[in-house]
Amino acid sequence: MSTDMPQTNFKVIPDFLKNSVKEHPNGHAFSEWDEHSKSWIDYTWETFNQIVDTWRKAFWHTGLKKGDRVAILLPNSVNAALCDMAVLGNALTPVPLHAVDTPKSSAFIINDSESKLLFVPKALRWNAIASHESNFPHLREVIVIDNDLSNTENSPVPVITLEDWLKRAENGETPTDYPEESDLAAIVYTSGTTGKPKGVMLSHKNVVSNVKDCDVFMKIQRDDVFLSFLPFSHTFERTVGYYLPTMKSAHIVFSRGVLNLAEDLKTIRPTVFISVPRIFERFQSRLEEYFIKAEIKTLADYAVDIGWRRFCHQNGLEVPESNFSDTDSIAWTALKNQVVKPLHDLFGGRLRLSIVGGAALSNKLGRFYCALELPLYQGYGLTESSPVISLNKEGYNNPITVGQPLPSMEVRIGEKDELQVRGPTVMQGYWNRPDATKEAFTEDGWLRTGDQADLFDTGHILIKGRIKEIIVTSTGEKIAPQDLELAIQADSLFDQAMVVGENRPFITCLTVINEDEWKRLANEFGVDPDNDEILLRRDIRMAALKRIKKACSKFPQYGVPRNVILLRDPWTVDNGCLTVTMKLRRKIVAEKLKTLIESLYSTPQAN
Repeated sequence: MSTDMPQTNFKVIPDFLKNSVKEHPNGHAFSEWDEHSKSWIDYTWETFNQIVDTWRKAFWHTGLKKGDRVAILLPNSVNAALCDMAVLGNALTPVPLHAVDTPKSSAFIINDSESKLLFVPKALRWNAIASHESNFPHLREVIVIDNDLSNTENSPVPVITLEDWLKRAENGETPTDYPEESDLAAIVYTSGTTGKPKGVMLSHKNVVSNVKDCDVFMKIQRDDVFLSFLPFSHTFERTVGYYLPTMKSAHIVFSRGVLNLAEDLKTIRPTVFISVPRIFERFQSRLEEYFIKAEIKTLADYAVDIGWRRFCHQNGLEVPESNFSDTDSIAWTALKNQVVKPLHDLFGGRLRLSIVGGAALSNKLGRFYCALELPLYQGYGLTESSPVISLNKEGYNNPITVGQPLPSMEVRIGEKDELQVRGPTVMQGYWNRPDATKEAFTEDGWLRTGDQADLFDTGHILIKGRIKEIIVTSTGEKIAPQDLELAIQADSLFDQAMVVGENRPFITCLTVINEDEWKRLANEFGVDPDNDEILLRRDIRMAALKRIKKACSKFPQYGVPRNVILLRDPWTVDNGCLTVTMKLRRKIVAEKLKTLIESLYSTPQAN
C-alpha cells in the first residue's frame, strides 16, 4: 500500500520533493545523458535533494531575499531541475526563459522581471543577450553552467562559472526561508503574438492546485517513467511533465533533444510522454512511409477504420459506418502485429499515456493514433491558468475536443462564444501590468481565455479558434483560420499554412512546402525542384490548390481557399514569424508577405 503524503498536505512545490525523499529516498528521480561518459546518469531522490541543499546554500550566500527573481535560461536537464527546486526552496521566484527565444526578448524579460541572477548553459548565450542590451540595472551575476567563460571580459554584468558559484555553499548557512502558498512560484512570460510579452504571476497555490487536478485525470504511479522533451519554460511541461511526476515520485528522464528523440524513446521506453502535435505528426509520417514501403498501406488504412470504430465504441462516441462487430474483432486480432505493433515500437513499446497540448490537434492525427491503440489525450490551457484547464481521460476520450474541465475548474461561455474560466489555478495577474490584468478578467472575476468554444452535454470542450483571429470576409462570412490550417497541413506537401481573407471577397492561403514532398510533385511535372520560379507557375499552384480543396472538403465552400502561394522559406522564431511556443504571429507574417498577399487577389485565381 502506498504511503505517499495525502494530496491535501501538499501546500507548496518543494513539498513534492520533501515527500519523495521521505518515502522513496532510493527511488529513481532523474536521469540524463552524460556526453563525456556516453552513458545515462541516474539520480535518486535522496541524492538529488542533497545537491539541491548545496544550491540553496549558494543562493543564501549570494544574499538574495525572499521573493527575489532568478532568471533560468537552461535546457531540460538535472541542472535546470536543481536550480528550480533550490530557487523555490529558498522562497525565491524563478523566471523561466525560453531556450529558442531571441536574445533581444530574453534581455527584455531579464530587465522587466528585475531578475537578480541569470543561469545560462554557455557564455555564448549570455554574450548574445548582452550584445542587444548593455544596461541590466538589477542583474548581479550571470552563472555559466559549462564553466567556460570565453569572451566575457567585457560583460556588463559579472560572470561566474557554476563550479565557482557552488563553492560559496561551503561557507553558506542552511536557509531558513520556506515558501508559503501565496508566494510566487514563477513569473512566466507569455509568447507575445502581439506586442511585448507579459509576465504571468503564478503562486504556489495556483501550481499545486493544477498538479493535483491533473493527477486526478492522469492517475500517475510511482513506477511511471516520463521522457521530458518540452522545455520547462513551457508551463505545460513544467506542471505536467516535471512537478506532477515529482509529486508522485515517478522517474523523469531528460531527452537529448529532437534529433535523438526517436532513439531516446526506444531506449528509455517511457510510460508517459508529453509533447506537441508536431512531434506526433512526424512519427505518423514515418510510420506511413513504412506502410508504403512494406506494401501494406491499404491494409493499414483498413486497420485504422476498424480501430477507430473500436475506439469510438470504447469511449462512448458515435460509432461511424456501423456498430463494432465480431468481424471487426477477428480482423483486428490479425492486423495488430502488422499495423499496431510498429507504431507502439516507435514509442518504446510500453507507452500508456500520450498527452498532447500546446497547439490544436488535427482530427486526422487524433483518429490515427486513437485507432491504433496509442490514444492521444488532448488537453487545453493557458499560462494564466497554471496552465491546464481541461483534459481528456481514459474511457472518456473525445479527440476532437480538449477534454473535460479539471475538478477544481469552472467554465462558462461568455460573449462571442468566449470560453471563460474560474478556479484556484488562475494567475495572480501580470507582473507590473495592472491594466492588462484588469483586461484579462470579466467584471465578476472570470478569466477571459480569448478562445471561442462550445460545451458538449458530456462536459467536453470544443475550441473553435481565437476570437481575435476569426476572419470576417467582405461578404460577412466568418472563418476560424486555425481549423483550416490544420486541415491543410494534414497534407504532407504543406509544412505550414496561413489562410487570409479579412475584409476580402474570398479566402486564400500562404503555404510553406515540405521539401521531400515537393520534390516528388516536381518530378511528376518534370520540373527542377530547386528553381523557385517554378513555385509560381499556374499549373503547379493549381495542383497544390487541388490538394488543399481535398483537405478542406468538409468545410463550407466559402471557407475553402481559392488561391494559393507556395513558399520555400519556413516561418520560424528567429525570423519573427513564430512565437517561442510555435504559434503563428499572423500580423508579422502578413506584413512580411503583403505583396504576395495582394497578388492572391489581383492576379487570376489558381482555380
